[in-house]
Amino acid sequence: MTALRDGNNALIGFGTVISDMSDKKAAHDAVLKSERNFRLLVQGVTDYAIFMLSTDGHITSWNAGARRIKGYTEAEIIGSHFSRFYTPEDVAAGVPFRGLETARRDGRFEAEGWRVRCDGSRFFAHVIIDAIYEDGELVGFAKVTRDITERRRAGEQLEQTQRALFQAQKMEALGKLTGGVAHDFNNRRAAE
Repeated sequence: MTALRDGNNALIGFGTVISDMSDKKAAHDAVLKSERNFRLLVQGVTDYAIFMLSTDGHITSWNAGARRIKGYTEAEIIGSHFSRFYTPEDVAAGVPFRGLETARRDGRFEAEGWRVRCDGSRFFAHVIIDAIYEDGELVGFAKVTRDITERRRAGEQLEQTQRALFQAQKMEALGKLTGGVAHDFNNRRAAE
């Protein structure tokens, strides 16, 4: 509130400026609701491990799917380097670091391979690492992991079944060929 005075500096009233902030408040509330809904969505997903990494690969967020698939609680894993999910062989070969570098350079890295759970057991995973930029600056990475062990086993079983079927078909064809040759041989002997 501002005091209003005349030319003789006598108080003649008070003035105030009122701004209608309804639109700004509504927009702000909509952003907050959208962020909350997104957070609930990510936290509610349990078939995929979804988490954020810092620019150097340290874990900064963790969802329920990550806990289910990898076995770590949020308190146990935040701040750890994501390379702990890779096999010792892959870490020695630099696989986690190449993944980050590819995502940094190309915007995305996608691969399948063996990963390690909290209890040391291994699972076959499909992973995506997306580079996250804000105002043109890399601020971290989004990492999504899906356990595809069962799909891989089913694929291997299908391949084994197909190989066995092919082998059986070859044996059947060979049996028919052998039977035909034997029949011709016996017919020629009988004709002599």
